[in-house]
Amino acid sequence: MPSYPVSAVSTPDGQVNVLQITDLHLSSHVPASADETSSEVAVCQYSFEAIIKQALSKEIRCDLIIVTGDLVNKVEPAIYDHIFTVLKETGIPFACIAGNHDVTDEMGEDLPFYQRTLIARACDPRLLSRHLIESEHWQLLLLDSSITGKVEGEITATDIDWVREQLASCAKPALIALHHHVLPVDSEWIDSHMAENAEEFWQHITPFENLSVIINGHTHQEQTRHYQGVTVYSTPSTCYQFKPFEDNFAYDKNMRPGYRWLQLANNGKVASWVERLDT
Repeated sequence: MPSYPVSAVSTPDGQVNVLQITDLHLSSHVPASADETSSEVAVCQYSFEAIIKQALSKEIRCDLIIVTGDLVNKVEPAIYDHIFTVLKETGIPFACIAGNHDVTDEMGEDLPFYQRTLIARACDPRLLSRHLIESEHWQLLLLDSSITGKVEGEITATDIDWVREQLASCAKPALIALHHHVLPVDSEWIDSHMAENAEEFWQHITPFENLSVIINGHTHQEQTRHYQGVTVYSTPSTCYQFKPFEDNFAYDKNMRPGYRWLQLANNGKVASWVERLDT
C-alpha cells in the first residue's frame, strides 16, 4: 500500500491519470446508504464512497487521487480517519489539502450565512501544504489556501515564493492544486470568498511558461477558464452543487455530485473532463 503522503508517481507510459475529488463535506464517519439520501448530510455521506467506487470501476487507469479541500463539514478527527481509510483501501497514491471547512466550523447552519458564527479550528496534520509530487514528466504543486476561521482564502507570500522556486528550478510542466479559486467564476457571492490575493499570485507566476494547469474546488461547479496561458479547472463537489452565474447563493438541484479526471501526458499536454455520479 502506498505511503502517505505520496511524493512521486511512476507509470508504465509516463502519462499520469489524476482523479480529483473535492468538497466532500462529511459530517460523520458513518456512511449513508443509497436509500437514506433524502437529506443534504446523507447525500454527502453516501456520494463520497459511491464516487470513489464509480470512478475506479472505469476502464481508465488511476495513478493518483488529489482531494482539494473541504473534506469535512465539521472538524472531527474520526471523520478524517474514515476518509483516509477509504482512500488507503483503494491502494492508489493520494494527497489531501485543506479547504475553509477544514479550519473553520460554522455554528447555526440553519441560519442565513451572514448570521452564522465562524469558529477557528486547527487543521488536521494529514492535510498538506507546499507539497511536491513528481512524475517522470510532470510536477504537481499542492497549496493550502485556507485561512483559519474564514471562508475566503489566501495564497501567502511564502506559498508564492515556494511555487516560484519550484517552477524556476524544474522545467517540467506544472500543475497547481488548491482549494480556493484564483479566477472569478461570475457568481458574486462565491467570488467574494475566493483567494483574496489572486491578482498578486498571478503577477508572480505568469512569467513561468511551464505552469500549465491549476485545479481548485470551493465553487461546487464545473468551469474551465484560460488565463495567461494557464488552463484553470473548477471541479464539482462530491456532494451538493452551487448554481452557476448566480449573484446570490443558490443550489443547483439539477446537477449530480461529480469528479474530474486529468490526463497529464508525457508530452506536456492535458486532457480533462468531469463525470457525474450515475445513481
